[in-house]
Amino acid sequence: MLTPELRKELKIPLGQLIEGSFEETSKRIAKLVSEKKPKKLITIGDQVTMNMISSSILPDVAVVDSKIMRKAVPPVKFEADSVFQINNPPGTITDESWETIKKAINSLGRSKVIVNGEEDLLTIVAVLSAPCGSIVMYGQPNRGVVVLNIEEEVKKRFKEIIKRMKKID
Repeated sequence: MLTPELRKELKIPLGQLIEGSFEETSKRIAKLVSEKKPKKLITIGDQVTMNMISSSILPDVAVVDSKIMRKAVPPVKFEADSVFQINNPPGTITDESWETIKKAINSLGRSKVIVNGEEDLLTIVAVLSAPCGSIVMYGQPNRGVVVLNIEEEVKKRFKEIIKRMKKID
């Protein structure tokens, strides 16, 4: 479970923040993805996922909860080879979320993970489950998109975040 201190800290972008209009961010991300050729491209959040799809950048794994800024939105239209559903209450990361996101990342083809609850903290799970050389993206409210190039140093930082979370039974 998220502590108040950690909640404040996680509001700061944890990777490269790409700011600007939808068109600007999409162009920069498309260039980045074509240059990096990530092992896996993972999007966390409905807005980021919709923006990528509408820019013809298809994620290998999309984690969505049918909410943008905590307001209900229609489900993201994304053709996936595998669709998973999980329960993940706000401010938490469930064991089910860990197992399912790992499974989605290791699946062949494209995967969609539909979250009943909240997907915000699942960025942590995606970073720790993705192979090095992958890219994980999430939205930074009212600012842009955060891009995380997954490498050991990034994984180490995210393991530290997990250690600081409060375990609940």
